[in-house]
Amino acid sequence: MRGFATTLDYTPGGADPNGYPSRMSPASSPQPLPSHATPIDGKALAAAVRADVTARVEKLAVAGRRPRLDAVLVGGDRSAELYAESQARTCGKVGIEYVLHRLPSDAGYKEIAGLVLLLNAEEDVRAVMLHLPLPAGVDTERIQSLIDPGKDVEGVNPANIGNVVYGRRSLVPCTALAVVEMIESTGIDLKGKRCVVVGASNIVGKPIAVLLMRAEATVVSTNKFTDDLPAIARDAEVLVAAAGVPQLVGADWVRPGAVVVDVGIHRVEDDAGARTIGDVRHDEVAPIAGHLSPVPGGVGPMTVAMLLRNCVEAAERV
Repeated sequence: MRGFATTLDYTPGGADPNGYPSRMSPASSPQPLPSHATPIDGKALAAAVRADVTARVEKLAVAGRRPRLDAVLVGGDRSAELYAESQARTCGKVGIEYVLHRLPSDAGYKEIAGLVLLLNAEEDVRAVMLHLPLPAGVDTERIQSLIDPGKDVEGVNPANIGNVVYGRRSLVPCTALAVVEMIESTGIDLKGKRCVVVGASNIVGKPIAVLLMRAEATVVSTNKFTDDLPAIARDAEVLVAAAGVPQLVGADWVRPGAVVVDVGIHRVEDDAGARTIGDVRHDEVAPIAGHLSPVPGGVGPMTVAMLLRNCVEAAERV
């Protein structure tokens, strides 16, 4: 597939707080495709994963090894509380036991680290995760590095992130795994395909790039210092938007027919009311892309499903 034949001139619209170029205004618009992008339905894909998880949980339960997720919550952050409640319900629907361990908001490194190490040592505990944020002054990455790699179902321990390089897909960062499985669901053969990952965070952007490399794709990992980012993105047959910048990616970033996965999730309020948006301007990109993940209903549900699957796989290893 060839890229744009039209030459585009870009006028910067100002700097984004995260350092990425803000929306670019094309001097001439790309020609729209005759039909809109096929949605990459994260809800449907997640439902299939949950069905598989439920069946595997039932087998483990019959053998007396029902999976259990032990989660640590420090303080009373409302968003974390709501997520923990939602997580408990989600686990319950597939038969996974959910145990929430609470610590007060003034808990320091020693108290949090001590609880994590205790969970590591308990034989009945097979899956551990840490709710964020942690209190100010507590090094989140240092705590995450303490989680036993074999119980780290979020894949946040540096050891599990490193395992991605060696081809492991179990207990690697859930969002990264969700993104790659969503790309594969489109039927694209990744071998040799040009893939651009916008964003290079340790638990999302970088692991996505490495997983794509393991699939023998040709991968470009970009960050806020990358020059002429829209032009690089426009050459991609697979484009992953994971910069954490609302509506960064517009029509002038996308190659006709490309697979576009939007990892961003941003809650905004404006004259239209409260809504959830991503890193991609969907109204612009949908007429151009071949496949496009929605927000909400895309990467989010699949990330949760990957966590559930990791819980089962951790239990199956016993």
